[in-house]
Amino acid sequence: MPPVWLLAFLVTAWMQATYLPMWLDFGGAWADLAGGLLVGGGVLLVVLAATEFRRHRTTIVPHQEAERLIQSGIFTRSRIPIYLGDGLILAGFILRWDAVLALPLIPIFFWIIEKRFIIPEEDRLRRKFRMDFARYCEKTRRWL
Repeated sequence: MPPVWLLAFLVTAWMQATYLPMWLDFGGAWADLAGGLLVGGGVLLVVLAATEFRRHRTTIVPHQEAERLIQSGIFTRSRIPIYLGDGLILAGFILRWDAVLALPLIPIFFWIIEKRFIIPEEDRLRRKFRMDFARYCEKTRRWL
């Protein structure tokens, strides 16, 4: 489950910041502000996407068959707003915790999520919704 992956990466970043800071930091208040904005933006994306899943009465759980193809709300901007939100949350906490050495976790997180969840989910949607999903992919980018 993606939340488990996010939690594991957050714990790793926190541990690096707490136990192996190496006297590195991002520079104080601006990092706290930017981190807070990223976490807030990530949470907002997740909430907006979850609201659309609820409104359309389809599953939010990865690896389950979707009942409907959601193309409204936040899904007009990104095909994967929850995963994007998770990445923003991770980046935000890394900034807030001054976990400088944990920065490589961000692209690693995105790579794992894409390989384990996004590609299989999009393959299932492609098989089930065929032309509707193809048109949706043409007009809406995966990330942003």
